[in-house]
Amino acid sequence: MALMDRVKKVLLQPKEEWPVIDAEPTSIGALYTGYIMPLAAIGPIAQLVGFSVFGMRIPFTGVTYRVPISNGIKTVVIEYVLGLIGPFVLALIIDALAPTFSGQKNQIQALKAAAYSSTAAWVAGIFGLIPALSILGILGLYSLFLLYLGLPIVMKAPQDKAMGYTVVVIICAIVLYFLTGWIVARFAWQPAMGVPGL
Repeated sequence: MALMDRVKKVLLQPKEEWPVIDAEPTSIGALYTGYIMPLAAIGPIAQLVGFSVFGMRIPFTGVTYRVPISNGIKTVVIEYVLGLIGPFVLALIIDALAPTFSGQKNQIQALKAAAYSSTAAWVAGIFGLIPALSILGILGLYSLFLLYLGLPIVMKAPQDKAMGYTVVVIICAIVLYFLTGWIVARFAWQPAMGVPGL
C-alpha cells in the first residue's frame, strides 16, 4: 500500500484499517523503510526549516531569533536517529507486556502497533515549519487513541484488557518521550547569541 494511502486510512479510518494492518505480512525492514523512516523525518526537518529559516519571534522585543544551521542540522540528526530507535524500543515493551494482558507475543505485530499508532504524532510534526504554530503539535495526541484501537487487534489482547494494556504502554511511551527530549536537549541544542535555552 502506498505511504500516503496508509497514513490517510490510519488517521481517518482507524477502526477499518487496524484489521488490515494486522493481517498483512511484513518485516521490520519493510516497516522501517516504507513507513517509519519517511514519517519520522517530518518533525525534525520541519523544525530545522522553521527555526533556521523562519525563526522564532521573541515576545515584546520585535526580535526574530534563528537557530544557526549547524546547530539545527546536529539537532535534526539526533532527533531523527532517536525517532527511529523509539518505535523499536516501544515495540519491545509492547511485546514484553503482551502476556501480562493475555495478548500474544509477536515482535513484528508489536512494531506495527508502535509504528502505525505513531502516525498522528509524526504527521503533527509538520507544524514545526512555523514555530508559532508548533503548539498545534498537540494534535499528535490522537496517536494515543490510535494505540488504544490497534493494540488489542494486532497483539490479540482481549477487549476487556485493552484499556489497561494501553495505559501501561502509554506510560512507557511517555518515559521514552522524556528520555528522548533529555538526550536532544543535552547533546543537540546549545546556547547561541546570548539567548538562554536555545
